[in-house]
Amino acid sequence: MIKVDLLIKNANIITLDANSTRAQVVASYKGRIVGLWSNVDFNQIKDSLVFEKGKNEIDLNGATLIPGFIDTHNHLLIYALNKSQVDCSPTYNKSIADIISKLQDFGKEQADSGWILGFGYDDTMLLENRHPTKEDLDKVSTERPIFIRHISNHLAVANSKALEIAKLDASIKDPDGGHFGRDALNNLNGVLYEPAAMDLVFNSIPTPTTEEVIDLIRIASQDYLAQGITTNTDAGVGLTLGSIEYDIHIEALKKQAHPMRMRLMIMNDMLLQGGIFEQYDAQQLNQKIIQDSNGMAKLDSAKLFQDGSIQGLTGALRQPYYNDANLYGDLIFPQRILNDYVLDFHNRGFRIATHGNGDRSIGSILEAYQYALDTSPRDNHRHRIEHVQTATSEDLEFMKKYDIAASFFINHVYYWGDRHKNLFLGPERAARMNPLKEADDLGLLYTLHSDCPITPISPLFSIWAAVNRITRDGHVLGDAQKIDVESALKSMTIYGAQLNFDEQELGSIEIGKLADFAVLDQDPTAVDPMTIKDINILATIINGEIVFESKALALSN
Repeated sequence: MIKVDLLIKNANIITLDANSTRAQVVASYKGRIVGLWSNVDFNQIKDSLVFEKGKNEIDLNGATLIPGFIDTHNHLLIYALNKSQVDCSPTYNKSIADIISKLQDFGKEQADSGWILGFGYDDTMLLENRHPTKEDLDKVSTERPIFIRHISNHLAVANSKALEIAKLDASIKDPDGGHFGRDALNNLNGVLYEPAAMDLVFNSIPTPTTEEVIDLIRIASQDYLAQGITTNTDAGVGLTLGSIEYDIHIEALKKQAHPMRMRLMIMNDMLLQGGIFEQYDAQQLNQKIIQDSNGMAKLDSAKLFQDGSIQGLTGALRQPYYNDANLYGDLIFPQRILNDYVLDFHNRGFRIATHGNGDRSIGSILEAYQYALDTSPRDNHRHRIEHVQTATSEDLEFMKKYDIAASFFINHVYYWGDRHKNLFLGPERAARMNPLKEADDLGLLYTLHSDCPITPISPLFSIWAAVNRITRDGHVLGDAQKIDVESALKSMTIYGAQLNFDEQELGSIEIGKLADFAVLDQDPTAVDPMTIKDINILATIINGEIVFESKALALSN
C-alpha cells in the first residue's frame, strides 16, 4: 500500500540517477517521492495505491520531467533590487547617449530629489567603447545623485552630485582592493573600480525598507520559478545592503514571498570580529538559518572575493592582459591575510566559497585552501572556487588533489567570449575559459551557474552554453572543452545537490527524495543541441506543489 497525493503520468522522466534511469510515472506523498514506474509496471501496481483526499493527478501527455534545477551561484536580492532601477544593459542601450536618455526618462517618471540608480552597462558593448563618466551622468542631472553599476557588478559610475555627497575629490587615495578612475589632471572621472571604491559612494544611498525589498523579491522570484529553479543559492548575503540582507532573506521566506529552497553564502565580514555572526561556528549558524527560515534555507558557505572581473580588467592574471602588456589585474587580499581568513573559517567548520576569475587569483585561493587543509585536515569539506574562468590544467589537478569543487560561470563564453578572445585574454587563453571537459575528465565536482543578474537566470541556457560553447558572434570557443548534454544536465541538478550537501534529498528523481521537478516541452537529450536554450519550461514543482505553470500547459487533474 502506497499513499499518494501527487501522481504524474504519461511523462518522459529523466531521473538523472546513477544509472540514467528513465520512467513514465512518478508519485509523491507529503512532498517526497514514493513511487517511480514505467507504464507497464505502473499498470500492474496502480490498484495498490491509496489516494489522499485532494490528490493531484497530472497527465503530461509525453512532456519531459526532470529534477528541479539547482543554480549554485546567483544574486536573487540584487536582481530584485534591479527591478526598481534603470536597465542600462546592452540589450536596450547601444551608446552612452542611450543610457543618458534612459536615466533622464526615469528622472522624469520619478520626479523627486532622490537618487537615480541604474545597472548593467557594458563599456565594451557601447559605441564609444568606454565607460560613462561623471560628466556624462551630469547631463542627466547635477542636482540629483546618480549611480550606475557595470554589468560585472565590479565597477560603477557616479555623477558629480553623488561624489559630492560621498565627500570624494581628487585628494582621495585609492583604497586597498580597488581604485578610482581619474582624468589627465588626476581629478576623479566618476568611474569606481571594485567594491572597495564603489562602496564609498554606495554607502551614501538610502537603504530601502525590508518590506520594499521583500516585495521586489516576490516579483523577481517569479522569473526564477519560470526557469525551473527549485533550489537557489544567493552567493553573497551582505554584499549590497550589509547584514540586513540576512533578515530580508529570512523574512521573505517566512512571508512566503517565494517557495524556493535557499542556500546562503555569508559574506566574510559578517563572520569576522564585529560581524553579526562572529561568534558562530558553521553548525551553529546552519541551525540558526534552518530554524529562522522554518527549514526553507540552509548555510551554504563563508564567501570571500580574491579578484574582480576580467572584462573590468580587475581579474588577477598570471600573464598580462592581451590588450595591455602592463596590466595584470588585482588581488583583493594579500596572501597572508587570505590564508588567515580561510584557516579561521575552515577551523570553525565552514565550507568556503571564494570568487576567482583570473588564474593568479585561482592560484592564490588554492594556496590558502592548501594552507588550511594541510594545517587542519578535514574530509568532505567541499570548499569551492566561484567562476573559475581561467583555471589552468595544473590548477584543476591541484583542485582534484585537495577535493576542491568548482562552480563555473559558463555563460561568459557566450556573453564575453569574443571580447575575451580579441581583447582581454587572447585566443589561447580564451579557448580554455571554463574548462569543463578537463574538470569532467578529472572527476572534479563542478556545477554551472548564471551569476544573475550578471547574465539572465536560465539553467537551460547555461546547459546550452556548456554543450555548444557558442559566442555572441556565432563562433565556437574552445571546442575541446564542450561537455555532453547529460553531464550538463547533471551539473545543474545532482551535481548541484552534491555541492550543496543535499544529494540525499535532491538532484535526482528517486524514491525517498523530495518532489522537486521541472517540466519541459522537449527532451534536452533528444533534440539538436543547438536548440536546448529554446526549450520551454511548462511547470515547476516544489515539495509536490505546482509553483509555476506556463499558459502553454493545461495540466489535467
